[in-house]
Amino acid sequence: MSVQPVHHHPEPRVPRTIDGIAAALAPARRMEFYRQVGQAQAGEELQQVVATWWGEAMLDTDPQRERIIAAANAGTLRTVSWEQVHQRRRERGGEMPGE
Repeated sequence: MSVQPVHHHPEPRVPRTIDGIAAALAPARRMEFYRQVGQAQAGEELQQVVATWWGEAMLDTDPQRERIIAAANAGTLRTVSWEQVHQRRRERGGEMPGE
């Protein structure tokens, strides 16, 4: 018998690692990412750089990228509040950090 996780989360398109992010970015953007990583202090500052660029890499690799950008520019991109995110997570049996 093997141990299986209770909740399965699919792997993201872009691994949340420095190499994963860099591989997903176009060469010019990759150099800017590496510059910012190289200048960041270890810890919270580096985590912020990685989090920001991971979001950029996820958007860059999203098959719906153009539609998402157009909707954001038009002000029609569907959004949810943090309270809605928390509620959905609680309904699915998950806890939010800090709870």
